[in-house]
Amino acid sequence: MRSRYSAYALGLGDYLLASWHPQTRPAQLPAEAPGTRWLGLRVLAQRALAEDAAEVEFIARYRVGGGSAQRLQERSRFERIEGRWYYRDGQWS
Repeated sequence: MRSRYSAYALGLGDYLLASWHPQTRPAQLPAEAPGTRWLGLRVLAQRALAEDAAEVEFIARYRVGGGSAQRLQERSRFERIEGRWYYRDGQWS
């Protein structure tokens, strides 16, 4: 989860796609608004759903251009395949 936030902050689209679950991975990443700057990540909760499934709830803060800071709150589901965790999907709050 934290590595995916870092990838967003650093613009590492290839990593984001590679860490997306093969069954839910988009052909390409959604366009990010020009001038988006990621400001921080706070993990609110994490829990195992099964041996190879987990859920993480977080708040990510960002700013677009010179605008006010915004926040994105999401509950993300991850699945482990052959020892590696993949982002499956998420629900925004």
